Amino acid sequence: MSLAPLLDAAPAIPLHAFAAMAAFVLGVVQLAAPKGTLLHRTLGWIWVILMLVVALSSFWIHQIRRLGPWSPIHLLSIFSLVMLLLGVFYARRHNVRGHKITMISIFAGALVTAGLFTFVPGRIMHAVVFGP
Repeated sequence: MSLAPLLDAAPAIPLHAFAAMAAFVLGVVQLAAPKGTLLHRTLGWIWVILMLVVALSSFWIHQIRRLGPWSPIHLLSIFSLVMLLLGVFYARRHNVRGHKITMISIFAGALVTAGLFTFVPGRIMHAVVFGP
């Protein structure tokens, strides 16, 4: 295991990857911790900011090109941005059910599922974990 492939990549890629890893860890903490507390709200805002970094930084990553410089994964970034706004909206309106479903869906889809695809051979995270 070596971080060299990640650190040698264009600046948007390590920013995106480290923000995603931090959001994943913080997301696990948020899912396990008590809800509705000041700590939950504070960590939730940090998580939202990390997810904004993850989604926005993806627009400067063009390793997979299907439609000009874009790929289908960029649609996930747009969807994540919209869902983040919706999740915050639900929290502000005290719609616990809507907030819970939205945030768990973002975590599962944008971090877990999309994250697993970064370990496909030929991708940078595959090289980080399994070597070149």
